[in-house]
Amino acid sequence: MNLRPRFPLRPALYWPFSSFYLFYFGSIGILFPYWGLYMQSLGFPPRQIGGLIAVLFVTKVIAPNVWSWWADRHSGWIGMVRSGSILSAVIFAGLYFSPGYFSGQGLFWWFVLIFALFGFFWNSILPQLEAITLNHLGENTHRYGQIRLWGSVGFILAVLLFGQLLDRYDVGLVPHGMLVFLIAIGLSTLLISDHPDDAVVRQPQPIGPVLKQPRVLALLTACFLMQLGHGPFYTFYTIYLREYSYDNALISQLWALGVVAEVMIFIIMPSLSKWFGLRNLFLSSFALAGVRWLLVAWLPTYLWVQVFAQLLHAATFGIFHAAAILFVHRFFVGSHQARGQGLYGSIGFGAGGAAGAFASGLLWSSTGGGVTYVAAAVVSILAFWVVWRWVRP
Repeated sequence: MNLRPRFPLRPALYWPFSSFYLFYFGSIGILFPYWGLYMQSLGFPPRQIGGLIAVLFVTKVIAPNVWSWWADRHSGWIGMVRSGSILSAVIFAGLYFSPGYFSGQGLFWWFVLIFALFGFFWNSILPQLEAITLNHLGENTHRYGQIRLWGSVGFILAVLLFGQLLDRYDVGLVPHGMLVFLIAIGLSTLLISDHPDDAVVRQPQPIGPVLKQPRVLALLTACFLMQLGHGPFYTFYTIYLREYSYDNALISQLWALGVVAEVMIFIIMPSLSKWFGLRNLFLSSFALAGVRWLLVAWLPTYLWVQVFAQLLHAATFGIFHAAAILFVHRFFVGSHQARGQGLYGSIGFGAGGAAGAFASGLLWSSTGGGVTYVAAAVVSILAFWVVWRWVRP
């Protein structure tokens, strides 16, 4: 596999961008597969696990919009990225200083406080970096996936490494691994520079006319529904498989397999877009999401079925994300670029992720994992209809 860039982005810029994605999504490769397991080891029930992850997503609703609004009106976006990276690492380290007398509800609320502050800064940095990346690519935005794939590589390395470590050592390693990756994110931002077009003070432009377009409203709604449907996966998939006697190493391999498929899609996404069209690919991601969650719900004991379901991550995240990023870049232009990426992150991954984590925690507690994944499939099909009806280039 040749991962070298084939577009006009100098290696001096390509590798710093790639490093950021590697470490940022590496931290996600620890957080989503294993944080629920870590909290379960501390005695937290599913409702509190889902609630804490929901807090992280709620901050994603607020933070990208606040930081994007500020960045679009002041000189440069990379300063925001660096500040957010450093502050997120410092605040996350607060978990190491939880008061010794905290236990039960007290410890849970300490976690909530840390995650709320940490999430406000951690969730602010990716939309700014996405805008910088796309501006550096210029007319080659279809090559975005060839940089973004390094995030998938980071996720794979992190999830496999920790799958092996947690089979040998205590699950208490999870917060240590997160902190290491957060520090690495901060260091990688020191090597990235703004695009010349980013380093100017922008005159505020009203975003209302853009948001009133039916295609824009439909795009943001579909992104919200897609992440709502992913809620049970990101919050409880590891716990779900543990209920069916999968060990940590096998679970980590399943997580990694999905992201390997995602990497392959990012590599060939320019060709796929040329052959099938961006809208058709976008539609396929929602249809296959419905299939994926039904397979997880109905056939959890069949390893080969779970392997196939994880391969569908190539569509439900890889194709979906690459297409959504490009739609946002086309619909939000000029001074609206960072805010467009911020809205995509906050409404989709933020509001959708928060609602998905919280709702799946409630549904899981009352009906179990199977029904929860069926509900996720229904949501995905609803999102397919929204895109089919309104989202057009």
